[in-house]
Amino acid sequence: MGDIDFQAMEFAYEKHADQTAADPARHQVVVVGAGPVGLTTALDLARQGVRVVVLDDDYRLSTGSRAICFSKRTLEIWDRLGVGQRMIDKGVSWNVGKIFFREQEVWRFDLLPEPGHRRPAFINLQQYYAEGYLYEQARQQPNIELRWKNKVAGVMQGDDGVTLTVETPEGPYTLHADWLIACDGARSPVRKLIGQESHGRIFRDRFLIADVKMTADFPSERWFWFDPPFHPNQSVLLHRQPDNVWRIDFQLGWNADPVEAVKPENVLPRIRALLGPDAQFELEWVSVYTFACERMDKFRHGRIVFAGDSAHRVSPFGARGANSGVQDAENLAWKLKLVVAGMAPETLIDSYSAEREFAADENILNSSRATDFITPKSDISRSFRNAVLNLAKDHPFARSLVNSGRLSLPATYAGSPLNTPDADAFTGRMMPGAVALDAPVQIQGEAGWWLSQLDGEFVLAVFCGGALPGRDTLMALQALRMAPMPVKAVLVADTQCDLFALPADVAVVRDSEGCLAKRYDAQDGTAYLIRPDQHIAARWRVFNPDSVAAAVHRATGRA
Repeated sequence: MGDIDFQAMEFAYEKHADQTAADPARHQVVVVGAGPVGLTTALDLARQGVRVVVLDDDYRLSTGSRAICFSKRTLEIWDRLGVGQRMIDKGVSWNVGKIFFREQEVWRFDLLPEPGHRRPAFINLQQYYAEGYLYEQARQQPNIELRWKNKVAGVMQGDDGVTLTVETPEGPYTLHADWLIACDGARSPVRKLIGQESHGRIFRDRFLIADVKMTADFPSERWFWFDPPFHPNQSVLLHRQPDNVWRIDFQLGWNADPVEAVKPENVLPRIRALLGPDAQFELEWVSVYTFACERMDKFRHGRIVFAGDSAHRVSPFGARGANSGVQDAENLAWKLKLVVAGMAPETLIDSYSAEREFAADENILNSSRATDFITPKSDISRSFRNAVLNLAKDHPFARSLVNSGRLSLPATYAGSPLNTPDADAFTGRMMPGAVALDAPVQIQGEAGWWLSQLDGEFVLAVFCGGALPGRDTLMALQALRMAPMPVKAVLVADTQCDLFALPADVAVVRDSEGCLAKRYDAQDGTAYLIRPDQHIAARWRVFNPDSVAAAVHRATGRA
């Protein structure tokens, strides 16, 4: 069976009973936008039992490859939602990038140099495949209702939710949402309807994207050229995608005419200059874009929450746009689920704003620096950049200054109000606020991965070495599952641990290679509390039930 042509799919408008209801129908959550961020948000909420209505003003998925670089962290999120493996199977996995200056390679880097990770640093996958796989997963989820050709044309907030006016081919109707999640893109109609704007920088440069279908023996790597002989004084990026499609980005300069630039007679000579005069290829998609780094001042406005490009936008080099949006979705979904279920105060949603505004600022900073390096604004800046590139070939210190896009990494919420500060000494990266690292483990005798144990709920991991904890500790761990905020207890044992006589509701994994303990700086007795979005909430050298209860209380917005 061949691949589905997601670009050609069209979704029929269907009239809903809400359109003829005497009073506006009420829904727990309405998501606006059926792109990667909207569908990820809907899937995450639906898997946690929250009913979601997704409204989209179009009747198709995206066309053209658009976002193509999906990071390890995004894949781990999609693993939890049941679509990660499908993305991997179709995508082109890569870890290595190369930087060229004029005719020479000056630096090669590996984004995942250590073994023991389930997912690669990145895959390249056309956005229409990512959307298509998310759509098919959402279609199977009974808690999700997709409504195509439903355009939000009016928004009115109240104390208990949001009233929407929705336009359809058969006329407008009104519905009520307890919560409205705006995932409707960089031009966000919802943002405009409530009188909000994004603020930031528009960079004075233009780039041409060309998707080229060809057979080539280039490796699956990220190649970036500064001032190459085939495109002098500008930069070029080359990426491989599935289906023998290659993404090429050409810097054009601010004075380029975007209408003229996309004409075949102007695009084809650029591609032939890179690939050679005899290269055989087909031009599949072409577009021109301008760099922008901007965000809304606040991502939450009452019962309306913004995620993805509607909340923030960055330059494409660094793959921080779609990946950051998917991480928005994961951060928001578990919090909103607890609020909707009455298990956490509404103020928990404020922590979404605090954490993801911090992440947006980090992304904008990195993206702005990359843009300034790629497109120098003065002769002095260009001379500095070229000197750095010349030195990078032989001097490691210069390589840290080369910036063709600092590639996407998940933010560490070091200052989050949900964190419990360390009371014990630790080393390594697994501080409160960091996203949990994966590692190979054994689960019931079979090879597996640590992150598979962190499936959308609070988890307490207790490292126990070669012996199970005593009976009192085991009973305390079992009691966590019956607490008002349930916590799943997982023992992390070494290969010698006797696993008999475990109480119900206490899971166990074997750290058979010692990789997990090393990455978490764990000793016998070390405990980690991990949030539903797989970020560290707290850690201790010794498990204490009262400390865990206090940390859960704090992590659910009750501090």
